[in-house]
Amino acid sequence: MLYNLLYPLADQFPLFNLFRYITFRTGGAVFTSLVLAFVLGPWLINLLRARQSEGQPIREDGPESHLLTKKGTPTMGGLLLLISTCIATLLWADLKNPYVWAVLLVTVGYGFLGFMDDFLKVSKRNTKGLPGKAKLVGQFSIAAIAAWWISYNTDPALATQLAFPFFKNLLLDLSWFFVPFAMFVMVGASNAVNLTDGLDGLAIVPVMIAAASFALITYLIGNVQFADYLQVHYIAGSGELTVLLGALVGAGLGFLWFNAPPAMVFMGDTGSLALGGALGAVAVVTKHELVLAIIGGLFVLETVSVIIQVGSFKLTGKRVFRMAPLHHHFEKKGWHEPTIVIRFWIISVILALIGLATLKLR
Repeated sequence: MLYNLLYPLADQFPLFNLFRYITFRTGGAVFTSLVLAFVLGPWLINLLRARQSEGQPIREDGPESHLLTKKGTPTMGGLLLLISTCIATLLWADLKNPYVWAVLLVTVGYGFLGFMDDFLKVSKRNTKGLPGKAKLVGQFSIAAIAAWWISYNTDPALATQLAFPFFKNLLLDLSWFFVPFAMFVMVGASNAVNLTDGLDGLAIVPVMIAAASFALITYLIGNVQFADYLQVHYIAGSGELTVLLGALVGAGLGFLWFNAPPAMVFMGDTGSLALGGALGAVAVVTKHELVLAIIGGLFVLETVSVIIQVGSFKLTGKRVFRMAPLHHHFEKKGWHEPTIVIRFWIISVILALIGLATLKLR
């Protein structure tokens, strides 16, 4: 909004020329969302506590310690992330950019589904929430609209192509299958982050690491000179997503202030579904879907652990892990929660560096 209102006045007021720079507006988005999260956080947490007298329902089949340490903590803290990210994005991004609206659609749409899920859990005092099939139908429907819109606004030469990391010219034309593939990426990323969100601060920091990594990717992919130098595929307009991702990082930092152990609030499905969906949508825009699997490798590991656990139990009646997702396995082994969280953060940083290395190793 500020870009659309103020940059046209740059001829009369040279200072407004700053708004042409994505880096300046990204910094503004980070600061705005961070301040919003700090200011709105206490008010929102008090509101959630007042409406959720018993806090988020805790799984009885989960780690026994959670029945003591997590009980009474309110959920739906993802609202803080959504509000801060969306306001900062609307203020600092170019609202004529179609990719911004595509990612916002997925972020807000998935956030609404997560909110409904959290609301049902809190109001009915159980851990089931929104039926799984209904949630998936909603996720795939939103993803289908976003995937079509992204494809429609991308250069036809790249619109349905799948790029491969480490190869500068290797492309696979998915043709009509691009939309289903993009839907799978968005829904998969959303649910993967949701599975990871099981300990205080465990999900939000890897999300911020992934968002910061993709902020660099979108900036480079959206700049024709940098894209040519790195021999990656130039996606016109994708650089504007750097502003949105900056807003997400700022909101995440603000949320972490309240989510750090012991958490004052949980993000809930409201936040985890939205954040994962946003990362998936950005990956689709930039043609870095496979790189997302590297940068977001922690989310992949958590998801695979659940798949292995369920598959093994159904086929053999035996469990591979003491409990799934993976972070609960280490809890059962006696690891302290902060130890698990910090070590998983370290893994996320390492995977992000590997993912970013694909930009040059081609």
